[in-house]
Amino acid sequence: MKPIKVGLLGLGTVGTGVVRIVEKHQEDLQRQTGSVIEIAKILVQDKSKLRNISVDADKLTENVWDVIGDSEIDIVIEVMGGVAATKDHILTALGNGKHIVTANKDLMAMHGAEILAKAAEHGCDVFYEASVAGGIPIIRALVEGFSSDRITKIMGIVNGTTNYILTKMSQEGAAYADVLKEAQELGYAEADPTSDVEGLDAARKMTILSTLGFHANVALSDVEAKGISNVTKEDIQYGKKLGYEVKLLGIAENHDGHISVSVQPTMVKNSHPLASVNGVFNAVYVTGEAVGETMFYGAGAGELPTATSVVADLVAVVRNLKLGVNGRTVLAPYKEKKLKTDEQIASKNFILLHVEDKAGVLAQITQIFAHHEVSLESVFQHPNQSNPKAEIIIITHDANQASMKNVLRQFESMDVIHAIKSVYRVEG
Repeated sequence: MKPIKVGLLGLGTVGTGVVRIVEKHQEDLQRQTGSVIEIAKILVQDKSKLRNISVDADKLTENVWDVIGDSEIDIVIEVMGGVAATKDHILTALGNGKHIVTANKDLMAMHGAEILAKAAEHGCDVFYEASVAGGIPIIRALVEGFSSDRITKIMGIVNGTTNYILTKMSQEGAAYADVLKEAQELGYAEADPTSDVEGLDAARKMTILSTLGFHANVALSDVEAKGISNVTKEDIQYGKKLGYEVKLLGIAENHDGHISVSVQPTMVKNSHPLASVNGVFNAVYVTGEAVGETMFYGAGAGELPTATSVVADLVAVVRNLKLGVNGRTVLAPYKEKKLKTDEQIASKNFILLHVEDKAGVLAQITQIFAHHEVSLESVFQHPNQSNPKAEIIIITHDANQASMKNVLRQFESMDVIHAIKSVYRVEG
């Protein structure tokens, strides 16, 4: 039985997991694919580095060409990260007729269209299940499981770091800065956490999911991203009193061919399944015209969960090799991208105002909402002895984004409103 030879770019956390799974599950992989799968070459930065896995030294190389230029290697697995140089390596490998499996969300969010076009040109597979939500098979579900349906909405908790921080703030009443420091000490957050906490990581993942779900070439620049760095423990506690949990949600919607994609802290009704997704776990909630509402939940990162998705893609490539159908499953976006305007984007909203505590203020506020045709679901005033100003919480009915921007702009010019303390989208 001729082995299928694989080249591995990177031997970090995920790369190590891939090697472990391929070695440990070799018998299962052979029965599933009908072939021996051999990791023939591994690109590393330093061959002499001590590692927590035993690998034949002859398989290690510091020269990428030993992988992407080796005529005996059929499949290249990329788990080294990076964008510019990595893209060049992937395009070169595709030009050499090699199939690609990658876990690189940044690469696919920014250059996925170019890479998929190159793959189609050369009849190669490109699979990237592990680029979103770690061990959750959400990409395969969108491409295959929903192939007969029309997806109208995707909501995702797709960043474990921010979900961990918001969970701790909710359950323990801790401040954002304190929980962030703890997350860094535990290794859940990077020394520079900007990509996670400002929503950039989640935006890249939502770019991939919305492109696949809506069959349109959604760009990263189309995603409006807002992070959690301004979320306060007071916001979370107010939300809890009203029956909401604060989650960083990626939200992609498709109505009549018009698309909106955003990442933002969101008040999620505690009866909604996403409200109970805690810690570093991820979940993606998908609504289809036919199937209705579904949710995919699991570990969003980590050596073995992510490596499991990588190896599942590897199995898919090998099966295609055996059937001689490589490159036929590459589905490039085929629908025109039409982005929603502010007038077409609508949601309920949570607004916390600090205002003058005197008669007539609330009437002025409600008149402004009425003027911009924003109806109110509920209005609350909470006493706060630490704040000499009155605190008013307003929950709107569905209102379009243009009207809400006009309301907030008018609030900023009012002397009786001292601060627009918080504004959140509401879901569930």
